[in-house]
Amino acid sequence: MRAVLDGHVLAESPESETVKIEGNFYFPPNSVDMEALRESETPYTCPWKGRSQYFNAVIGGTEVRDVAWSYPNPLPGASAVVGADFAGYVAFAPSVTVEAS
Repeated sequence: MRAVLDGHVLAESPESETVKIEGNFYFPPNSVDMEALRESETPYTCPWKGRSQYFNAVIGGTEVRDVAWSYPNPLPGASAVVGADFAGYVAFAPSVTVEAS
């Protein structure tokens, strides 16, 4: 799987290493280009996953707001619901193309 924004690969991982939650592919932290992402101050708390961390992407000097999010510390029981530990995994907004690589 690959997550691409404006020709820049933000994440790439075998599909077997991603976690699909509510239609979104969450990429393992080691597969994400964290140099292209900056923490956003956008707040969001999911009732069953917990507090998320949003990220802006900076590509070619242009910042694109809130293109990714992660749950650094999911609520107890969230991983059991999903069937996998997704702490720190990163998902992408619809403006990012997620495709098979």
